[in-house]
Amino acid sequence: MLDCIIDGVIDTIKLLPYLLITFLILEILEHKLNNKTENILTKSKKVGPLLGGILGAVPQCGFSTMASNLYASKIITTGTLIAIFLSTSDEMLPIMLSEHANIGTLLKIVGFKVIVGVIVGLLVDLFYRRKKVLLKEEIHAHCEHDDCHCEDGIIKSTLIHTLKIAFFILIVNIVLNIVIETIGEEALSKFLLNKNIFTYFVASLIGLIPNCASSVIMTELYLQNMITVGTLLSGLLTGSGLGILMLFKSNSNKKENIGILSFIYIVGVVIGIIVDIII
Repeated sequence: MLDCIIDGVIDTIKLLPYLLITFLILEILEHKLNNKTENILTKSKKVGPLLGGILGAVPQCGFSTMASNLYASKIITTGTLIAIFLSTSDEMLPIMLSEHANIGTLLKIVGFKVIVGVIVGLLVDLFYRRKKVLLKEEIHAHCEHDDCHCEDGIIKSTLIHTLKIAFFILIVNIVLNIVIETIGEEALSKFLLNKNIFTYFVASLIGLIPNCASSVIMTELYLQNMITVGTLLSGLLTGSGLGILMLFKSNSNKKENIGILSFIYIVGVVIGIIVDIII
C-alpha cells in the first residue's frame, strides 16, 4: 500500500511543471476567446454544429456550461449543443501534453471527436427542430458553477486548475497502482483490452460524470495501455465537464434534457465499438 502511494505521488510530482505550463497557455487562450465564441455561436444557427464542434475542441473553462445556458435561452440549436458536448475534451488535452503523448495520436483523437460532433450535430438539426418560442430570457453568467475560476485572473486560475487536476491524477494513480497490485496488471489489461462490449458502456457512463475526474480517469487508463482507443473515445465523447449538469439546471424541459443525455450516451457507446472494430 505504501509503495502504491509513494509511486503515485512521485508520478504526479513529475507532471506538475508540464501541467502548469499547459494550463497557463490554455488560460490565456480562454480569456482571449471566451466572449468571441459566444458571439460566433449566437450569430450562426445554420452552421452552429460546425462552429460548435470546432470551438468545443478548445479546452475552455465553462465552455460547455456556456453552451447549456445558450441552449436553455433558445439561442443555439440542439445540434450545436450536442456538437459542443461531443467535441469537448475537458482535461484530456493538458494531461496528454504533460505526459508527452504522441502529438499525432493526440491530434487524431481531438480531430475525430470534432468530426463526430459536427456530423452528429448536423444530423440532429436536420431531423429535429425545437418548438419556437419568443426569446426574451436573460443569459446566465458563464462562470456560474463550481469548476470555473475565470474571475480569479490568469495566474490564480492556472494554479487552481493545476493543483486540482494534479490531485485527481494523484488519486487515479494511487487507485490504479492498488488495483494493479491486487488483481495483477496482466489480468486487468486482459479484461480492459479484450474489446468486451461491457467496457464501452462503462466508459461512456464514466464520461457522463459531471466532473473533470472522468476525463482524467479515461486518459490515464489509455496512457497506461489499459484500454483501447475505442474505449477512450466512448468516455471522452460523453464527457462534457459540467455541461450536462448545467443543462439540467438551466433548461426547464427535463424530458428534453434526458433525451439529450441518453442520445450522447448511445453515441459514445456506438462510436467506441465502431472504432475498435475498424482499427
